[in-house]
Amino acid sequence: MTETPESKNIASEETQRDWKRDWMGYRPEIKVLDCTVRDGGLMNDHYFSDDVVRSVYQACVEAGIDYMELGYKASKKLFSPDEYGTWKFCSEDDIRRIVGENESGLKLSVMADAERTDYHNDILPKEQSVLDMVRVATYIHQIPSAVDIIKDAADKGYETTCNIMAISTAQESQIRNALDVLANTPVGTIYVVDSFGSLYLEQIREFTLMYLEYAKDTGKEVGIHTHNNQQLAYANTIEALILGANRLDGSMAGLGRGAGNCPMELLLGFLHNPKFKVRPILRCIRDYIEPLKDQLNWGFAIPYMITGQFNQHPRAAMKFMDGEDNKDVVAFFDSIIVED
Repeated sequence: MTETPESKNIASEETQRDWKRDWMGYRPEIKVLDCTVRDGGLMNDHYFSDDVVRSVYQACVEAGIDYMELGYKASKKLFSPDEYGTWKFCSEDDIRRIVGENESGLKLSVMADAERTDYHNDILPKEQSVLDMVRVATYIHQIPSAVDIIKDAADKGYETTCNIMAISTAQESQIRNALDVLANTPVGTIYVVDSFGSLYLEQIREFTLMYLEYAKDTGKEVGIHTHNNQQLAYANTIEALILGANRLDGSMAGLGRGAGNCPMELLLGFLHNPKFKVRPILRCIRDYIEPLKDQLNWGFAIPYMITGQFNQHPRAAMKFMDGEDNKDVVAFFDSIIVED
């Protein structure tokens, strides 16, 4: 059959319709995780009141969100309970004080940092816990330790993810080696993580397609976790979603470390799943999250933009913004150039 300009146009239109169905329609594979308490806890050493955590939990239940991340399972040998709040450790008693037996459809998760979690003792068998999922956070050089935690959690009956941090600073060969290892573990989801809020859409596209390549034929999902240093957290999340990432992180009003995360209220507003409700999120933001603004300095700000543009950890920006001379962004910019 001879291809005519008309047939080319028809094919193009059909391709566009298929593409639109992929991302504009209801996609039941998509699962949303709220990381407000966990990532936000990095701004206050995890000292959230029970009222705040309970309100986030209730909002997640009412909004139809799939997972809520409560905090970390940090080793008390490395982190003193005298210096950190309840949600740095997420004991079963503390979690149950908030959620009881969690008789809702919301699944609960915690994060376990590679080499910073006493997982053999602090992560109980699933039948003894109200938790559903363990998310393992790791840098490239810690992958062997991360694999041990993944295997332990899976053997105990939990869903698992692996969040490879700071991939913007790693070589492609290192990332591919890590993905090759993870593809042969029981991990359920592998997350693209923009730790420093430095990645642009083109880079998110490349990473997401790379991760999907390794997840293909393994039954694993790909997730996306972004930071808002360059006001791209939401856009980057949507880009990964369109390409096929089915596990999406967000937080209420973007509350998270430094510039914060993809705002949950934006993400739910974009998705076309009728089970998601934005109003409970807005109520929680109004009553509990926005009042925290006076004490927690999160959200887009020029110092966070600068560290994002220079692909650096936001700790320098956080220190600058907490200091007395926190208005001279030119001086901060110059200091980052010297360090870079």
